[in-house]
Amino acid sequence: MKIDNKKIFETLNPNRVWVPVLIGLGIVFLLFYLDPTVNAKTLKVVFDASPAWILLAVVVILFRDAGYVYRIREITDRHLSWTRAIYVIILWEFASAVTPSVVGGTAVAVFILNKEGIKLGKAIAFVMVTAILDNLFFVIGAPIIMYFAQGNIFPASKVMEMKFGKSLEILFWSSYGLYASYTLIMAGALFFRPRVFKWLLLKLYSIKWLRKWKHAANEYGNQIMEASKELRGKNFRYWLPIILATIFVWCSRYLMLNALIGAYESLSSIEHVIIFARQVIMWIVMMISPTPGSSGTAEFFFGQFFSEFLTGYTFVTSILWRLLSYYPYLILGAIFLPRWIRQVFFKKKAD
Repeated sequence: MKIDNKKIFETLNPNRVWVPVLIGLGIVFLLFYLDPTVNAKTLKVVFDASPAWILLAVVVILFRDAGYVYRIREITDRHLSWTRAIYVIILWEFASAVTPSVVGGTAVAVFILNKEGIKLGKAIAFVMVTAILDNLFFVIGAPIIMYFAQGNIFPASKVMEMKFGKSLEILFWSSYGLYASYTLIMAGALFFRPRVFKWLLLKLYSIKWLRKWKHAANEYGNQIMEASKELRGKNFRYWLPIILATIFVWCSRYLMLNALIGAYESLSSIEHVIIFARQVIMWIVMMISPTPGSSGTAEFFFGQFFSEFLTGYTFVTSILWRLLSYYPYLILGAIFLPRWIRQVFFKKKAD
């Protein structure tokens, strides 16, 4: 696999921070203008939040980041120090924040790990493992959490009914089916039959109208085989910590919003479960967003999914949610990126 450094640095350009920020702010101001219930007086309710719950939300998001750092260290067999793992996660999150969610930061993650001294085959394997584990959390966890939500996972707001009707459910289950199929195919290819996968891929791209992508398919098949070779022989002691870390980071990601809503409203146990479950749907909606880091999409849909749990606090909670879960990674990425470039490029040249 050849890494296109030019494209990678285009993605990691700190100037791209402004695109998602402007989109997000644009949607926020649009909602502010269009919603008659939102005004200067409404914004003052931000101070009604319980400090203890806000602190809990911050702690939970820090736990999530700590879980990511721990997981990448374990996946790389502790090749990365704690400091280098922090750099990797911050830059990975930054790449995801400045690219459309449907694209993600996968290629950038491979590039970063490779520049951290991990050979390319292993870097590809480690990034594929994280992607498969993240998808498996959704594929396995979604039906479980939907069961506990007692059928209340899809929002029943009038706006959603007018704009989407049953199409939101159709979109969710279609996306779920695609994610499940993709995850199972990739897991099978990576862990069981990489050669068979490559053979099928080449057969598929031998079809006349797909033939021009056959070279890329062959390269991808080679990547899968190389990644599979790197992961061969990993035992239970290797997989258990990273599986538990995956569960931990995703639960932390979702529980942060539970804490934020709990800062304004007193919630029952079942309401906490429903809020947690609805974030699974939100994740799907945000994953198909064409905007960088789902900017605008997340702000718009937040109210449709969670307004029934918030009385007069929807707007300020949506802003706090994005301030904690998204914008810090844009800022941290812009700060850490120049330092990382100096460390992995100029320092090596000097040495």
